[in-house]
Amino acid sequence: MTPRKYTEDDEPRVAALWRANFPDYTGYNTPEAVLRAKRLVDDHIYVLEDDGEIIATCMAGYDGHRGWLYSVAVAASRQGEGLGRRMVEFAIERLRELGCVKVNLQIRGGNEEVADFYRRLGFNTEDRISMGLILDP
Repeated sequence: MTPRKYTEDDEPRVAALWRANFPDYTGYNTPEAVLRAKRLVDDHIYVLEDDGEIIATCMAGYDGHRGWLYSVAVAASRQGEGLGRRMVEFAIERLRELGCVKVNLQIRGGNEEVADFYRRLGFNTEDRISMGLILDP
């Protein structure tokens, strides 16, 4: 199994995986809305498929200065197989090909299991303040 770029035909399966992994989507950032908006900007959405099932995803971004990882998800039945690592490494290599030299990500506070996952991949906690502003959707 090799990760590949997302296609529009993947939307229902990716949306289902994201809903299972990230159950707190709101009306303005449903999986479908996120996928469609991302495709308007670029195509850095990657999936791993096994026997017709999307079992892992990673969405990446690059602003010319820093890369970002978003929506790394692995099907619950397939966790522990190294698929998350494979997706992150695949996305990082795509970012590297664009000239990216640093990759960032954000994790919700208190999510130590996920923080530990990224630490094992070489990510470090940085002293930053993450801020956001919700614009009218």
